Amino acid sequence: MIDQPRYISRLEAIKALGSLKVRQTRPKILGALESGDPDLKLAAAEALAALEALEAAEARAVDAAFARVLGPGPPARSPVLLRLPFHDAGTFRVRPGGGGNGRLNASVRLELGRPENKGLKKGWRTVEEVHAALAGSAAAGLSLADCEALTGARATRLCGGPDIPVRVGRADADAPDPEGRLPSEQAPVGELKATFAGMGFGAREFVALCGAHTIGSKGFGGPLEFDNAYFRILPTRPWAAAGASEMDKMTGLPSDHVLVDDPECLAAVEAFAADQGVFFREFAAAYAKLTDLGWD
Repeated sequence: MIDQPRYISRLEAIKALGSLKVRQTRPKILGALESGDPDLKLAAAEALAALEALEAAEARAVDAAFARVLGPGPPARSPVLLRLPFHDAGTFRVRPGGGGNGRLNASVRLELGRPENKGLKKGWRTVEEVHAALAGSAAAGLSLADCEALTGARATRLCGGPDIPVRVGRADADAPDPEGRLPSEQAPVGELKATFAGMGFGAREFVALCGAHTIGSKGFGGPLEFDNAYFRILPTRPWAAAGASEMDKMTGLPSDHVLVDDPECLAAVEAFAADQGVFFREFAAAYAKLTDLGWD
């Protein structure tokens, strides 16, 4: 059981836009509400009310900032906005070994010169615009990393994809994350699966995250339509079909093509192709997990 003074200090921390770990105390607060100690119950109720009020005010401020920066419809930069958090969080490892670890911490802004991050600069400018738009609002305490995670989720939603709840409270890095941890577009499927396993993802979660490629100009349906076209098209292998046009040959990346060569990945591809709702639910869960890596 957590004593009353600690709850009171947490209440003050929440009011002052505390860390992600402070915001993760909701289950403990709810548990304290069942306590037989009336003082503890009162402190817990105050903490919960403060947290809920803060989250509601932040959500309104974030919505207003996105309306100003992105507008009501899917912006043309949506693919790069979704790509950013993947490249930032992709440096995380469950067992990092030597050289430190990474996570979604806005370090990508210090890594834009790396070959694998080519083309991300315009996306990062949008994140900075969102962050600036929050100045003076109830969400002014959100970090660049928070804005990055939120912007990827909002781009997904504006393109017709699922609504993804994103927790906030991350700190921004002041140095780059380790190099050489993002897989090549030419990597074989075994290496791709191993890379994501090293981040804590199973094969099905990995395939769900690959579904982010459904937006962009890679031949998987409308470039700004987040749906399950990626999974419906992959098994037809248009890039290798007899008499394939030059456009068909450009469908997807080599890292997309290899998914249908692996039985475990192919099973997930077929499941998501058959049911868009299943894909949306599993993508939302995997994206939320991606943005939380290293912060729990």
